[in-house]
Amino acid sequence: MPLVDYANPTRFLALQRRLAPVLALVTAVLFVIGLVLVFRSPADYQQGETVRIMYIHVPSAWLSMLTYAIMTASALGTLVWRHPLADVAARAAAPIGAAFTFMALITGSLWGRPMWGTYWEWDARLTSVLILFLMYLGLMALWRTLEDPARGARLAAILILVGSINLPIIKFSVDWWNTLHQPASVFRLGGPTIDASMLVPLFVMAAAFTTLLFSLHLAAMRNEILRRRLRTLGLLAAGGAR
Repeated sequence: MPLVDYANPTRFLALQRRLAPVLALVTAVLFVIGLVLVFRSPADYQQGETVRIMYIHVPSAWLSMLTYAIMTASALGTLVWRHPLADVAARAAAPIGAAFTFMALITGSLWGRPMWGTYWEWDARLTSVLILFLMYLGLMALWRTLEDPARGARLAAILILVGSINLPIIKFSVDWWNTLHQPASVFRLGGPTIDASMLVPLFVMAAAFTTLLFSLHLAAMRNEILRRRLRTLGLLAAGGAR
């Protein structure tokens, strides 16, 4: 069946029911393997045991941006292609993205205290990630404030596209400005600078968090579809009672 057929909410719900247990199992297995590798990985010669925060902080930071990228694609689907599930996907992703961004900020602060001597510093990357978190919260507030779903979808899509400018700022902030963060050490032209004993656990944990993201996103989309159906039924019932 072509992917476009899953634009139908009923078919999407059927797909979600089939994928949910598979994704849950894969996520659980990856987390078990990842945690075993994390606790077996060596401590850093400078950072000591605090380096293990990296295995939560880095995937959370990556996924905070990936989730917003998903929302950006959904915003294009709303404005350009009028995809029936585009706004559902964006709205379902926002709380998940906010959670990952909040986790990245908290773990970054905990990691920064022993390394930098402070929990917070207004450098370019920290500030741009904080802006990303505030953008998530603002979009969630917008969806809750507007009662007209169509108008809310269009306004949210426009704001999402405007906010997507922040993604390259987060990514390249360490190259454009003098920040406390080190330059890219994983995805770089010369290859990773992290030893394989740390890089492998990092990739496994990133894969586990990614499958968790997709599991949560599909479940949230399912809940949003059902919520909208209940709202429609409520409006029809209210109209029929007049």
